[in-house]
Amino acid sequence: MNTTAPLNSPSRNLFVQNLLTFFLNRQALAVGLVFACDSILFGSWVAHIPHVKEKLHLSDAELGLTLFAMPVGLLIMNPLTGWIIAKLGEARACLWSAVGISLAVCIPINAPNTVVMALGLFLLGLSSALINVAMNTCATNVERTQGIIIMSSCHGMWSLGGLLGSGIAGAVIALHISPQLHMGIISGLVLLATFLLQPSLIAIPSSSRTESGEKAGSSFVRPNLDLLLMILIGLAVAMGEGVALDWSAVYLRETIGASSQIAALGFGAFSLTMTSFRFFGDAVIPKIGAKRWLQLGGLLAASGLFFAIALPYPATALIGFALLGAGCSLGAPILYSASMRVPGIPPAAGLATFATFSFIGFLAGPPVIGFVSEAFGLYYGLGFVAIILLISAGLSRIVKLF
Repeated sequence: MNTTAPLNSPSRNLFVQNLLTFFLNRQALAVGLVFACDSILFGSWVAHIPHVKEKLHLSDAELGLTLFAMPVGLLIMNPLTGWIIAKLGEARACLWSAVGISLAVCIPINAPNTVVMALGLFLLGLSSALINVAMNTCATNVERTQGIIIMSSCHGMWSLGGLLGSGIAGAVIALHISPQLHMGIISGLVLLATFLLQPSLIAIPSSSRTESGEKAGSSFVRPNLDLLLMILIGLAVAMGEGVALDWSAVYLRETIGASSQIAALGFGAFSLTMTSFRFFGDAVIPKIGAKRWLQLGGLLAASGLFFAIALPYPATALIGFALLGAGCSLGAPILYSASMRVPGIPPAAGLATFATFSFIGFLAGPPVIGFVSEAFGLYYGLGFVAIILLISAGLSRIVKLF
């Protein structure tokens, strides 16, 4: 039985139709679960950052500098992602990068010093760069070959994984379970799930060569003006995601004095709204318009951070991070898809180039916030990201989305 639906299929309830299309399609769901597994690991790890910071007696600047090891790994790996995916195929690239992430994420939580922690984060950056391009390429392949729209739903699965990971981490902290034991169990479960998903991923037609003859290994290109504007907006959105991932728990715990359990919910509040918006994104984006949403999203995300700063209480900060999640929710799905349609740039090169720079914002943003926080306070670190998001809303007025 064919569970897919054509792109322009009429429906009285487009939201439900798109969700059913995604969840009843075996290949689409398999890709979405890869997104979720990746985020479960990240959501679990970030909830324990305050624990590691306290254990190693790190200042905000020292933590920021150590976290910078991840984008270093990303920068080294990203120019190689296209070549690796062309050699392994998207499915096996997802598998081996998931293995790398599962092993690497256990290093910083067990690190006896900042050198070992940085090494683990560096390896995590290498693996994350590969899985980021591989799983987005898998999603694009499903859309291309089956005539369905699933990119926003796949990113919704990533957000759902972060919500689940941070929620479990909050319960683990409340029950005083060892963070090392928690991360070990989560890593093992993610490894098992990724192996079980391999048959469905391998069945997805590969993009090793497109209709135009372009090889998937052409993984980097000098961006033209159109792609450059997308990258700048993507950097801002990614920084918004990064601040929630790495600094929400620290802000709640250390700056405004929330309990450890409440602090762990900061990323959860962000993920809750991001997840909800992304699952409806495949239906909402065509109706509202991708360009208009980028403008509204930038304003909403910035207002969320300003709200958390202006009213520094646990409840209001959680609301602020929830608004940040709503504002950032559809930026990545819109821009990942648009980067593959830029005139004059091969689709695979556009995707890899955009993914490289946007992921830099995701990983490099939190260390930059650490430096700002060390000099002026974490309030100013969050405010810096809010201003960047406001600028992105302005850029969204002039960007061309093809």
